[in-house]
Amino acid sequence: MNFKKGDTVSVLDENLSGIVTNISGTTITVETEDGFLLNFEASALVKEQPAALKTSIFSHKSLHAVVSEKEEKKRKKQPKVKAKERFQPTMEVDLHINQLVKNASGMSNHDMLTLQLDTAKRQLEFAINKRIQKIVFIHGVGEGVLKLELAYLFGRYNNVKFYDANYQKYGLGATEVYIYQNMAP
Repeated sequence: MNFKKGDTVSVLDENLSGIVTNISGTTITVETEDGFLLNFEASALVKEQPAALKTSIFSHKSLHAVVSEKEEKKRKKQPKVKAKERFQPTMEVDLHINQLVKNASGMSNHDMLTLQLDTAKRQLEFAINKRIQKIVFIHGVGEGVLKLELAYLFGRYNNVKFYDANYQKYGLGATEVYIYQNMAP
């Protein structure tokens, strides 16, 4: 860099600045703001730009705009869900007749089955409308009539996949339904 007497310079590796008073080869004498004369190599100095240039560069942007541009946007922390909880169904529907009515006496087997299927269909439609992804229908073991009818009901939906629910939690008497969210029912 070309220096001449009277240039304002800053030292690269130190917090010093001053005015060039003498140049001899590559050694430059700088008078600091405190009045000391110090010798530096030309490679250790940088010529300062005039203050008018600095203000013209930054005058069109406010300090707030520059700072907000440099600040990193913080991510919102999402609650961590444990693997066990992630795979647990979010909704359970117990289709045992004693859970649906107070007193089942006087109801025929057909009436009970119809009530259970209507409840299952209503809860499935509710889950689809509320975008609930998993449902477990607890039907019990019994003779398997309700399980068979539920399989027929779930088979009519093309956005639904169903399979036996977690054996450790429900035994053989439950069916888990997975609802695909981006398909038409």
